[in-house]
Amino acid sequence: MPETTRRADRANGSRYGNRPTMKDVAARAGVGLKTVSRVVNGEPGVTSDTERRVREAIEALGFRRNDSARVLRKGRTASIGLVLEDLADPFYGPLSRAVEEVARAHGALLINGSSAEDPEREQELALALCARRVDGLVVIPAGDDHRYLEPEIRAGVATVFVDRPAGGIDADVVLSDNFGGARDGVAHLITHGHRRIGFIGDMPRIHTAAERLRGYRAAMADAGIPVAEGWMSLGATDPERVRRATEEMLGGPEPVTAVFTGNNRVTVTVIRVLAEHTRPVALVGFDDFELADLLQPGVTVVAQDAAALGRTAAARLFQRLDGALGTPERLELPTRLITRGSGELPPAD
Repeated sequence: MPETTRRADRANGSRYGNRPTMKDVAARAGVGLKTVSRVVNGEPGVTSDTERRVREAIEALGFRRNDSARVLRKGRTASIGLVLEDLADPFYGPLSRAVEEVARAHGALLINGSSAEDPEREQELALALCARRVDGLVVIPAGDDHRYLEPEIRAGVATVFVDRPAGGIDADVVLSDNFGGARDGVAHLITHGHRRIGFIGDMPRIHTAAERLRGYRAAMADAGIPVAEGWMSLGATDPERVRRATEEMLGGPEPVTAVFTGNNRVTVTVIRVLAEHTRPVALVGFDDFELADLLQPGVTVVAQDAAALGRTAAARLFQRLDGALGTPERLELPTRLITRGSGELPPAD
C-alpha cells in the first residue's frame, strides 16, 4: 500500500485502506486494463506469461472482483433470499442447509433471516431482500396476505413458499402432508386401544396447525370416537400454556389416556409434564427432535423431512428462474411414522 494511502488512513482514524482495483492490478503487472479484465473474467487472448504476471499482481494486492457491474449487465445477482420463522428452531436447520446446498450448486449465494412469526417483520425482511436485488425468494410465511410481493414477482423475482402456502397470491408451494401425517399418528394411538386422546397444537391461524388438527379430527371420526371439547387445545407454544393445557387434559374424572402433540416444541413440554405423573400416558408427536430415541420410552413421532422440503423448494425456485416452469403448483411431501415406544403404550384404565 502506498505510504500516502497509509497516512490518509491514519489521519481519518481508520485501520482499513481502499480496496485494490483493476487499475491497481494493471499498474503493478505493467499491462492494460483490458488485459486484466480478460484474465479476471477467464476470457481468451492473453499469453501465459502475461496471465502469470496479472495473477501475481492480483495475489500480491489481494484484489477481488467487484461483481456489481456484471450484475447490472446480466440483470441477475446470483443470490437468493430465505425467510424463516425462527433461526433457532431445530426444524429449520436442515431446511436452510438444503436450500443453501442447492443455491451453491447453482453458483448462488443464500441470504437468510427470521420473521419471528411476525407478519410485519416477514414483509419487511422479504422486501428488504428484494431491494438488494436477490433473484428469488424462498419464504416460510408468518402472515396470510402476500399481495405485497405481487410487484416483485411481476418484476421477475421468483418466489416459492415452503411449509405453508401463500395468502392472496398464486405461487409455488412445497408442503409436508400435515393432514395425513396427523391422521396416521392419531390412528396409531387408536389402534393401541386409546379412545380419550388429547390434541395440543400451535396457533390455529397457522396452516400447519390447522391441518394437523383436521387430521386429528378425521382419525377420531373414522374410528367413530366423539371428541370432547376439553381434549383440544391450540395456542402459543410457550411452555406455560402447553403445561396448563396438558395438566387440564390429564385431570378430571375422565382424563385422556394419550396425547398427540402438534410440533416438537409442544412435545418437549408435554414430555416434561408427563414425567411428573405416575400414570403412564401414551404420546405421539408431530416432528422428530434430537434425543427422542434416547428417552424412556423413546418418543413415537410423525417425522417430516425438513431437508427434502428445502431441497425441493430451492430446486423449484431455480427451475422457475430458468423459465422451465408454467403455472404455480402445490407440491406435498409424505411424512413418516417412527415408532419408538411412547405411542405404543396401552391405556392405563
